[in-house]
Amino acid sequence: MNDPIGDMLTRIRNGQMRGKSTVSTPASKLRGWVLDVLADEGYIRGYEATTGADGHPAIEISLKYYEGTPVIRELKRVSTPGRRVYMGVNDIPVVRQGLGVSIVSTPKGVMSDASARSNNVGGEVLCMVF
Repeated sequence: MNDPIGDMLTRIRNGQMRGKSTVSTPASKLRGWVLDVLADEGYIRGYEATTGADGHPAIEISLKYYEGTPVIRELKRVSTPGRRVYMGVNDIPVVRQGLGVSIVSTPKGVMSDASARSNNVGGEVLCMVF
């Protein structure tokens, strides 16, 4: 697999389209950090580390719905392995006039766009969520 973050975002998107309550993805530290931001911003209920059917570490993600519709309306990958997108603190995009969130990988860790602006750091824009 070339793009583990893109794979996780696609699993979340597909699970929500099918109305699943949880989805599973292989475990990694970066995926956990991205899920921490999604949970802090209220886009998912949470996640927990488990063991997959093949015996490898996995992450079970609890999806969040409001009145039967998914909380995440749009989940878009920005920086890919073939085209990395780095932005300074002043260039980090505001998603849907502040209603959405950009997840940024900075030298101080993975954080939301608002946290990156308050910490005055830029970095790689991983994805946008609305």
